[in-house]
Amino acid sequence: MDFSSLYRHGFARIAACTLPVTIADPAANARAIAVEVRACHDDGVAVAVFPELSLSGYAIDDLLLQDVLLDAVDDAVALLAELTADLLPLVVVGAPLRVGNRLYNCAVAIHRGQVLAVVPKAYLPNYREFYEKRWFADGADDSLPATIVRPGWPTEFGEVPFGTDLLLDATDVPGLTVHIEVCEDMWVPIPPSAQAALSGATVQLNLSASPITVGRAEDRHLMARSASARHNSVYAYAAASFGESTTDLSWDGMTMVYEMGDLLGQTERFPHSAQRTVVDVDLDRLRQERIRQGSFDDNRRALGLGPEVRIVEFTVDPPSGDLGLRRPHDRFPFVPDDPARLHQDCYEAYNIQVSGLERRMKAIGGGDASKAPKIVIGVSGGLDSTHALIVAAKACDRLALPRTHILAFTLPGFATSAHTKNNATLLAEALGVTFETVDITAMATQLLKDLGHPAGRGEPVYDVTFENVQAGIRTDFLFRVANQRGGIVLGTGDLSELALGWCTYGVGDQMSHYGVNAGVPKTLMQHLIRWVISSGQFEEAGVNETLASILNTEISPELIPVGEGEKPQSTEDSIGPYALHDFTLFGILRRGYRPSKVAFMAHHAWRDVEAGLWPAGYPEADRTAYDLPTIKRWMGVFLRRFFAHQFKRSAMPNGPKVLSGGSLSPRGDWRMPSDASATAWLAELNQNVPD
Repeated sequence: MDFSSLYRHGFARIAACTLPVTIADPAANARAIAVEVRACHDDGVAVAVFPELSLSGYAIDDLLLQDVLLDAVDDAVALLAELTADLLPLVVVGAPLRVGNRLYNCAVAIHRGQVLAVVPKAYLPNYREFYEKRWFADGADDSLPATIVRPGWPTEFGEVPFGTDLLLDATDVPGLTVHIEVCEDMWVPIPPSAQAALSGATVQLNLSASPITVGRAEDRHLMARSASARHNSVYAYAAASFGESTTDLSWDGMTMVYEMGDLLGQTERFPHSAQRTVVDVDLDRLRQERIRQGSFDDNRRALGLGPEVRIVEFTVDPPSGDLGLRRPHDRFPFVPDDPARLHQDCYEAYNIQVSGLERRMKAIGGGDASKAPKIVIGVSGGLDSTHALIVAAKACDRLALPRTHILAFTLPGFATSAHTKNNATLLAEALGVTFETVDITAMATQLLKDLGHPAGRGEPVYDVTFENVQAGIRTDFLFRVANQRGGIVLGTGDLSELALGWCTYGVGDQMSHYGVNAGVPKTLMQHLIRWVISSGQFEEAGVNETLASILNTEISPELIPVGEGEKPQSTEDSIGPYALHDFTLFGILRRGYRPSKVAFMAHHAWRDVEAGLWPAGYPEADRTAYDLPTIKRWMGVFLRRFFAHQFKRSAMPNGPKVLSGGSLSPRGDWRMPSDASATAWLAELNQNVPD
């Protein structure tokens, strides 16, 4: 299977379908369902679920007990199997079926012309508008037969597995293990899907005929979302639509699919025609999360679940080629596209940082804020030090300390621009912090002379030593100030720089007393500063204007001098775009994905500037696209740097975790030997991602 296929990368395409029903006409419904299954086939769908009792109609009352209707349902199952025999999807439809002396509200699973399994509804509603026990028996009954025989049905062995303990496992799509429950089963305190997830189900289907009343759609979302989140699973829901009897009820045809609490897609409600929610679910994500969350399997073992489930195997034979990727795939996995969600995330991230710094200051002061250490910080006029400074200012405000408690230094060197130095000065003055300018060029020149470095003699040799001498002197100076004046050095480096090792170790910007930005990726930093402006965190004149100017400044270490008219040193020219690096960081750190999968996802997220959403406030001029060779190239840089610089993270200072996407603290999310090799990751990237 080629690189472009979603099925190669741990995804599977599923569909939650609804369509107008012809009540009490199973043959007509079977033909209508077959039309939708063919559309799903053309879309490359592996699993398609339809509503409860979709072959007969749900709201047909005592017609459910008529032999004519039940015979027609049996025939319709055979007809649907015949009509879909050459189609890709596993089809799951609802049907009333006689078993022994009772009638059961069932889900019938059909694939490639064969009836694979029948799952009865476990729990029947018999309250308010529901009277299902008038017609049906509960499926949660240990005395039920394990198989049923239907002479007219196409089956491989003549018998069809029957029961609520069935899982359907795709032999050629790793991780695609399907569980089926019917409507009310989702609403009970311990639903069948919970036990099924613990027993290995990853994709959970709900066939529903839930009638609509005001507020019920929101309740369904709550149930499906919480189930998918608790079960580390996909939850696909399909409800009855137009055509059901409206004698006393109405129907909205709701379909939706959730993955681990994330809504992947839904259709418009109250349709007059067939609707399908077609999405690509991430089976690797489910598997990885279950491995990481050990309590998930501990729960299974404590309940004694697992071996008693019955597995029914089927073969999807998924298509190759580029089917697209039908799921939200953010360009910035650390930055939500939704403006309201972004606002909430920025509010929380900023306050996590402020609260963490407050707590550290009070702890050092023995619980007395008035005895808290001064905050010593180097400000360059760049994003990271700017954000650390406004976090420090807010922490002092909350501790009722004057902002003069902050000792801010701008430390210009050989390549510091007037623009960044001016912004640092204006911001410090507007905030009212204690501010000093200390030019480090003389100290750096002397050290370079003492090292015998050519730059100490005025020669234009701008190597790593030349850069690190400046970074080291700045940090050394800040630590000596902190020692002299009773303070702590506030680190400004961010999560992305830690991942790339883009910092000077030890006596350099890798070290501080408290790293307030260590949990914030570079791609989120600009949005945090925008949020500080828009939410009015600082009312002082000049603060917001200076912050806005800083946002428009290119990221640069400003360590290497440039001549007149030359382009200033650019961090992203040297190590690559932070947008791509943060994309890779999220995939490797939070999800544990293979590099080839991260590259596949990055390609879909970044290959077209016009496709998808951009975060609110993201500048038009900065919007760009990346092709696959570019993505592969910079991912190789990321992997080499990520492994080579673990030693810096192993000795990183304290700092608060900010995002669920992870942190790189050796005391928190990430533990890794400093001498590990990137060889296997680079090999996987090079072998499986085309140039």
